[in-house]
This record gives sequence, C-alpha cells and structure tokens, in this order.
Amino acid sequence: MHFLSVVIDTILHVDVYLESIIQAYQAWTYALLFLVISCETGLVVTPFLPGDSLLFAAGAFAATHALEIYYLFPIVFLAAAIGDTLNYHIGKYVGPRIFRREQSWFFHPEHLEKARLFYKKHGGKTIVLARFIPIMRTFAPFVAGIGRMDYVQFLGYNIAGAFIWSVLFIFGGFFFGTIPFVQENFSVVIIAIIIISCIPLIREAIHHNRTEKNSKQQAPAE
Repeated sequence: MHFLSVVIDTILHVDVYLESIIQAYQAWTYALLFLVISCETGLVVTPFLPGDSLLFAAGAFAATHALEIYYLFPIVFLAAAIGDTLNYHIGKYVGPRIFRREQSWFFHPEHLEKARLFYKKHGGKTIVLARFIPIMRTFAPFVAGIGRMDYVQFLGYNIAGAFIWSVLFIFGGFFFGTIPFVQENFSVVIIAIIIISCIPLIREAIHHNRTEKNSKQQAPAE
C-alpha cells in the first residue's frame, strides 16, 4: 500500500520531483529521462512509471530553458522507440512462458487478454493507439511480440507512435505548461491527462464486458 501511495504521489507531483532532479543532476537528467521512458515502455513489469505526465512536465521545463528542447525531444523519442522494440522481443521470446500460469500475481492472463482483444480489433495501429493509454502502452508491444507480428511492420508503427506521442506531450508541455493556471493546478492537469488517456481502455473494457454478457445470454441452455 505504501508503494502504491509513493507511485501515485510521484505521478501527481512529477513536476516537483523533476525540478529537484534537474537542480541536482543537471545534464544527467536527460539520461534519467531516457531510462524511465525506455523502462516504462520496454519492461512489462514497470507500467506504473510516469509516462504522459513526465513528458508534459519535461516539456514545461524546456519552455523555461531548464531543459533544452533540442536534446529532450530526440532523447525521449529514441527511448520510446527503443523501449517498444525491447518489449516486442521480450514478448516474442519469453511472453508465452510468463503467462502460462493462470493465477500469476502480476502477469495476470486477464491483462494479456485485454491487450490481445484491443490488438485484434485495431490491428497494427494498436502500437500507435496504445501509446496514449497507460498500461496498454506497456502490454501492446509485448502482445505483438507474442503474436510474432512482422517486425518490419511493427517497427513502422513503433516509430510513428513514438514520434506522435513525444511530439504531443513534450510540445504540449512546452506551449501550455508555463501558463499560470496550469502551473498553479499542475496536479489537476496531470489527473485530467491520466483520465483522458484511460478513456479508450475503459470504453474497450465496457464493450468487452457487454459483448461477453450478451454472448452468455444468447448461448443455448444445455
């Protein structure tokens, strides 16, 4: 429970923590951002790391020249693309074995199934769409690897998704993060970003539950 509260506090106050990191580590902040983003997208065990909120906050600091946008954008873009590539290969080579246990505490098959259904519905563009959905962002390339999606096709969607995601959130923070209202209500803005990002996942879950419920109701009695 304490771990969860720490994660939530870090995400909601990512601007405070990032400011302290920039002051303490200066140029090494770019390396830390690269590590966090590549892990958040590349390791299926770290979906709780800040993603959208971190990019928005980093963009806001770039607007004040605490970070340089010319370094920030390519570093984040590369981290996002490399992270998905790593996740794809992890899914391809070890994914089936990880999800073999039905009652795994963390790698629950239900998470895999939701990502698989989302992937089945939207095809390869799932790699792009999932960039904007927390948790799904981590599982989508993993599922693509398990399904052995053609790597060249995956790489194209991966690069496109990483580019669009980086542009929207970094430059969103760059242009809007310094507005006084946003600065004074940064936690509220972060919550709004998280809620908006989760809407497609919630809608997909509701649709899946309704479909499953209708299928059971229409199933003939034995």
